[in-house]
Amino acid sequence: LLLIAFNAAALYYTARALISLTEIMGAVKEVSAGNLDYSLEGKKISDAFAGLVQDLQSIQGGLKKAVAEAVKGERMKTDLITNVSHDLKTPLTSIVNYVDLLKKEELNNDKAYEYVHILEEKSARLKQLIEDLVEASKASSGSLAVKTEKVDLNELVMQACGEYEEKIRQAGIDMRINSLEKSTLISADGKYMWRILENLLSNALKYSMPGSRVYIDINHNDRFGALTIKNVSANPLDISPEQLTERFVRGDASRTTEGSGLGLSIAQSLTVIQGGRFKIEIDGDLFKVTVEMPLWPEE
Repeated sequence: LLLIAFNAAALYYTARALISLTEIMGAVKEVSAGNLDYSLEGKKISDAFAGLVQDLQSIQGGLKKAVAEAVKGERMKTDLITNVSHDLKTPLTSIVNYVDLLKKEELNNDKAYEYVHILEEKSARLKQLIEDLVEASKASSGSLAVKTEKVDLNELVMQACGEYEEKIRQAGIDMRINSLEKSTLISADGKYMWRILENLLSNALKYSMPGSRVYIDINHNDRFGALTIKNVSANPLDISPEQLTERFVRGDASRTTEGSGLGLSIAQSLTVIQGGRFKIEIDGDLFKVTVEMPLWPEE
């Protein structure tokens, strides 16, 4: 009788320990998946694992606090950028207006005309930088509203290249467009897709080697329509693909070309908020960027 009682007790505690271990493993899996609010039922946990459960709950609490602080910091940073940018727009608008007034005046001085022209260029560049900064903050914070619609990727690319025809000619670039299909329908926001394409084309024109070719490939698989742009950089690309998508990072370390360093960051953020995928590859001086967007569902 004692042996039977002992075996029964051992079996009970072993079974309870196994159930407790299963519950703890399930909780760890939930936490690792991002569910920081998952709670263990204390009744199902053996006393032998009480300390482990407390440690797990401490980890959950620490992670929740860290995530909350990160979200708060990102929100404050976005608000700060937006507010500062708004405050900068008011004096900048005045500068632009006074430059326009100066251009209408009869300035009998070649130096004065030159200075006014420089002021016009720099104020326009500053205005574009502020607008890019605000857009980058909104895109990275996910606060932009996405209106999904049917977009023909082939038609969008042809239209964008038509808009940039004069700039392409001035840059001395040979633009080559390759597509296996006449039409590639994707599910995206047309306004944001246009901005993505604008940024990528501007990036290619600014940093491509003069006289080289830029290849635009359009294709698709079972789930995504893909846009790939390849060009040879005029400057050595001594930088990782991950760094190029960071804010204010550009391909030319000497910063000899115009640009805010926000173009690729904005393109990546706009791609992600639409449910797409953004990838940059560097092979020597060959720069390759791929944007994948979900295909439009068939009828």
